[in-house]
Amino acid sequence: MTRSVSGLFLNCGLFLAEAPVIRNKCNIKKACPSNTFAFKIVSGAANVIGPFIMASAPNIKNNIGRGLNIALVNGSTGQVIKSNAFDMYSGDVKHLLDFLKPIKKGTLVLMAAYDDPATKLNDEARNLIAELGSSYASKLGFRDNWIFIGGKGIKDKSPFEQYLKNDKQTNKYDGWPEVLEMEGCVPKKLD
Repeated sequence: MTRSVSGLFLNCGLFLAEAPVIRNKCNIKKACPSNTFAFKIVSGAANVIGPFIMASAPNIKNNIGRGLNIALVNGSTGQVIKSNAFDMYSGDVKHLLDFLKPIKKGTLVLMAAYDDPATKLNDEARNLIAELGSSYASKLGFRDNWIFIGGKGIKDKSPFEQYLKNDKQTNKYDGWPEVLEMEGCVPKKLD
């Protein structure tokens, strides 16, 4: 079952706060240099509050779904290529594979987990995500929480990734770990 909630992907333009400090509309704590894109990613909370992905790109669509929520952004221009949500509990991993396989070099990939990101993930999907720079793709399990920014053609592991294991002893919500949040500036692809 996919839940529809507006506001998953938002535009992070700049504005001047009351104090003379430039801030992003997504309320990122620092202004990003011109050779970067501002972003903020928040994972879902249990199966009630959906995740959101905010980026400098002006045309990311609003959508939300159980599983993996993904936005593809041109790494040079910041323009959104496409976005979608993939139900990894009762959906078909083939749809995720069809989305990930044609990603071109220089594309930024932003992902946020909601509810269950991993039940249907197979080795092929995990390998494709690892090739984007993920350190945790192979570890994702039932109801784990995870946020990630990677890219096609990345040479090293991405520094933009957070992961929380679903653990009855440490979960903040009954059956789910707490929300993950990450914000900052990701470098543009410069040719």
